[in-house]
Amino acid sequence: MISFYLNMSSGVPPYMQIIKQVKQGLALGTLKHGEQLPTVKAVVGEIAVNPNTVLKAYKQLEVMGIVQLRPGVGTFILADQSEVSPDVYVTIKGELQKWFDKARKSGLDTETIESLFQECLRREGEAAIA
Repeated sequence: MISFYLNMSSGVPPYMQIIKQVKQGLALGTLKHGEQLPTVKAVVGEIAVNPNTVLKAYKQLEVMGIVQLRPGVGTFILADQSEVSPDVYVTIKGELQKWFDKARKSGLDTETIESLFQECLRREGEAAIA
């Protein structure tokens, strides 16, 4: 089952962080069709967030067609997982971890590493559009 976390310094509203984490779970294959998400009460207890925030995220996910809210039963994943093989994720994650390790050994702090990663990701997005 997914375990949510919040980055209060990110500037991203908490409900959007929950939505993003569910989408990432689907993309990475860690969430699967039919799987139940944690109850609102469980999420509130885990990450100390307002219940309305969790409910807002779950309702938005329902509007997106990603989950189904079943009153009195729970919230369940409707969407299918990524069509990319899980082996691909394992390989890429390993390569990324090596890159992060190299960046750390070079003396880069978390903020700089994140900035470099985001810059490369942004440029890749621009190249894909062009």
